[in-house]
Amino acid sequence: MSGNVRQARLRWTGEGLAFRGGPDGAAEIGIDSSGEIGPAPMHLLLMSVGACMAIDVLMILEKGRVPVEDLEIETIGVRADDHPKRFTSIELIYRISGPSRDDQTKIDRAIELSKDKYCSVLHTLDPETRLSIRSERV
Repeated sequence: MSGNVRQARLRWTGEGLAFRGGPDGAAEIGIDSSGEIGPAPMHLLLMSVGACMAIDVLMILEKGRVPVEDLEIETIGVRADDHPKRFTSIELIYRISGPSRDDQTKIDRAIELSKDKYCSVLHTLDPETRLSIRSERV
């Protein structure tokens, strides 16, 4: 298999619409439409976009020697009313502590690089999905 291939397995738990799984050799997670044993698939998608971009931003800021003490990403998705009920818009709010006011341009640049170039999860979404991103230093 090519190094660019990713694989994961899910197995129905036998109850409701709940599954457990993950990539071979990694810890399993629960995925559940009711949210009882884990997040629902659409919540996982929001979390995946947030995590993908957060990883990029942290790596870029580290290279730029910008101190980060804490980072939280809130993801808010608006779904279409009709099937397939995809996300029509996603908002990401970065709450970051550690950097000074002088680092704001570096923070903005890191977010832009993730959005425009690096975040593979984001670039897998429908290009018509509206995206808004803002950062708050806390």
